[in-house]
Amino acid sequence: MTRRGTGEGGALAELRSNWLLLVACAIGVGCSAIALPFYSIGPLTKPVEAATGWARSDIQFAILFSSGIGALTSPVVGWLIERYGARRVALPSLVGVSAGLTLASFASSLGQFWAGYAAAAILGAGSNPVLWSRVVAGSFDKARGTALGLALVGTAFIAMLLPNLVAMAEPALGWQGALRLIAALPILVAFPVVYLFLRPGEADPKRAAAHELEGLDVPQALSNHRFWILTGSILCGYLAISGAGPNLVPTLSDRGFDAVSAAGIASFYAISMIPGRILSGFLMDRFWAPAVACVVLILPAIACVLISGSSDSVVLAFSCALLGLAAGAELDVLAFLTARYFGLRHYPQIYALSYVALAAGSAVAPTIFSRIYEATQSYQASFHIAAALFMLGGLLVLMLGRYPDLRKGTGGKR
Repeated sequence: MTRRGTGEGGALAELRSNWLLLVACAIGVGCSAIALPFYSIGPLTKPVEAATGWARSDIQFAILFSSGIGALTSPVVGWLIERYGARRVALPSLVGVSAGLTLASFASSLGQFWAGYAAAAILGAGSNPVLWSRVVAGSFDKARGTALGLALVGTAFIAMLLPNLVAMAEPALGWQGALRLIAALPILVAFPVVYLFLRPGEADPKRAAAHELEGLDVPQALSNHRFWILTGSILCGYLAISGAGPNLVPTLSDRGFDAVSAAGIASFYAISMIPGRILSGFLMDRFWAPAVACVVLILPAIACVLISGSSDSVVLAFSCALLGLAAGAELDVLAFLTARYFGLRHYPQIYALSYVALAAGSAVAPTIFSRIYEATQSYQASFHIAAALFMLGGLLVLMLGRYPDLRKGTGGKR
């Protein structure tokens, strides 16, 4: 079903008037405490393993500290955004991401390595998608899905950049030097852009203020079955993508591809995140969003089955591209559906509570996949599990039902 009252002219006007805001959000989320640690750990795994002798699962255990702590801090971040505003939370958090990853680059033990990733999560907590999606959801109405896709596309560019950056820098600088280059990105790239252009609500403050009044409060959302359906669906999808994504480069290397070739094939994962993110947002603006989300989650299930059994570079590149569709859409789906089903009145706090599931999946999945690899000396079983999780997440999201009338403040059906 299509959404009524969504004029193309109004959507384009929103995008034109807020395009610098979208640029700031895209760069900010790409350099966030969830994106940089998560997308750097896969390309760094084998270089760190070769240099230190640490087990792959122990190296990727750093993500548990990074994303796991991110899950715990996200409700606090939601409260901080409501109290102090997005810009005041974002800027010091970007510095915190750089500080934490720089600390990890000096590690001489696993404990120090994990501590650096934990520091990035704590000091950079306010840079996570809770903030950027709140800015976009509050600044857009008719083009909200498209705007979320454009703003959150920053994670896709980082996913595409980091494997190649590590492959080029690590031979000359070692894994420590490569990680320090990554750590510099939030300060050198994101901070100036966010400082200049992250000014939500300036284009149309009256419209933004009106929509702030619509929606459920936190207790109402938590007592609503839709909250738990959405959270369960996102958890399934993110367990799958967080387990598969960081292990793509190690999987390809184990199939006999050198570091550059493996990074090149895996880059299709990141490349497809960009159209996947934008297209999913565009479609959610025009059709029933849970149906769009279902398709986006089921297609990568096919990719996981193909990856588990193929050594053909063309098949693997195609599969990585399909897998990237889910990685390109999961944040958009959660952000859009949270705003659509629960409103903007307490959006940061409600989104943050669902984001706990997303971040928890991101935290535990890479280590689980690596443990399965160490037990079986193969990633085949892990990719089969990921396929099943994608299917389950896609089916769950269909249970959300029709959009509620948020003007009533009860979440009742239209």
